[in-house]
Amino acid sequence: MAAIFNTLGKIGLGLAVAGGVAQTAIYNVNGGERAVIFDRFQGVKDTVIGEGTHFLIPGIQRAILFDIRSRPRNVPVITGSKDLQNVNITLRILFRPMVTSLPKIYMNLGEDYDERVLPSITTEVLKAVVAQFDASELITQRELVSQRVNEELTDRAATFGLLLDDISLTHLTFGREFSQAVEAKQVAQQDAERARYVVEKAEQQKKAAIVNAEGDSAAAEMVAQAFGDAGEGLIELRRIEAAEDIAYQLSRARNVIYLPEGQQALISLPQN
Repeated sequence: MAAIFNTLGKIGLGLAVAGGVAQTAIYNVNGGERAVIFDRFQGVKDTVIGEGTHFLIPGIQRAILFDIRSRPRNVPVITGSKDLQNVNITLRILFRPMVTSLPKIYMNLGEDYDERVLPSITTEVLKAVVAQFDASELITQRELVSQRVNEELTDRAATFGLLLDDISLTHLTFGREFSQAVEAKQVAQQDAERARYVVEKAEQQKKAAIVNAEGDSAAAEMVAQAFGDAGEGLIELRRIEAAEDIAYQLSRARNVIYLPEGQQALISLPQN
């Protein structure tokens, strides 16, 4: 009986060891991942393992998993423009590794390849591109700046086995001195516009005064000419017109009575 239990114990131990070995010999590559095999005798193999369940030699081989899906990363950089203005730029990069370059990436950079590569090449490219533009051009030609950064950074990252799916400038600010200068320039432009309006208004008023003076002068010349042509007749006409107007106003007054010449009033006024 003891022999049977001893045999069963050995079988169970053997199955446990076999199960442990089998467990260490199997590894899974999930969706969106790829594996690189490190062999203690051959080093990093050139073959990239795809998705699924695979086998390796326990103790001799080891699987290193890489995420090949696009991942975002923000890289802030402080650099200088062409006119020596401090510029704060944040670049948002959507990156992923080239599948065929995974063995080379692991050998040269390691699993944290993005930490080793992206900050350095982004700073290098941004400083080179931004130095070609003035501070004002970085604002007015932002699309061109983004295009050049995209082209140069894509080429630079490809040398390290990285693919950049999207690159965008998410943050662009300048130093305090430049901001104050821009504000002062805006105030000066507003003052200049206000001064130009005042000058134009004064010019229009001046032209109106000249036109009025010319009109008054022409009217005076016409009156003088009329006096010269009509003599005293024009004055007599104006006097008759004034008398008619006075008579009309008096006729409408209730406390005024008109008596023809030589006729006496109905009520005798007391004589002093």
